[in-house]
Amino acid sequence: MKFDVVQPDLFLRRVWWADAAVSAVVGVAMAAAAAPLSALTGLPERLLAAAGLALLPYAAFLAWLATRQRVQRVAAWLPVPINVVWAIDCIALAATQPAPGAALIAFIAVQVVTVLAFAELQYIGMRRLSRLAV
Repeated sequence: MKFDVVQPDLFLRRVWWADAAVSAVVGVAMAAAAAPLSALTGLPERLLAAAGLALLPYAAFLAWLATRQRVQRVAAWLPVPINVVWAIDCIALAATQPAPGAALIAFIAVQVVTVLAFAELQYIGMRRLSRLAV
């Protein structure tokens, strides 16, 4: 079976590295500071810790992508929907809270804006690769 492979350019590699770094830092911070974040935002401590820990394999995947000379196209596209789904989940989480305070709204807004920015940059990078491959 032959897979469609792309050669990521410097722009896409840098976006992946940036997303990996932010995801790792935020993941460690959320996991390590789940209790104070819970007190500040009103979200359950276990949810914050689990979400933080969930970011670590994603960060590792992005770092892996950024170090490859060639990547299966499907793997290269994967960060785009993952980031969009994270944003949707954050919005849904905030919307289901009985009385979201300013800290929770700010916490969610920063995450949504950040992951959608990464999704857009990754989308641009992948579209550029598609145009170069023609």
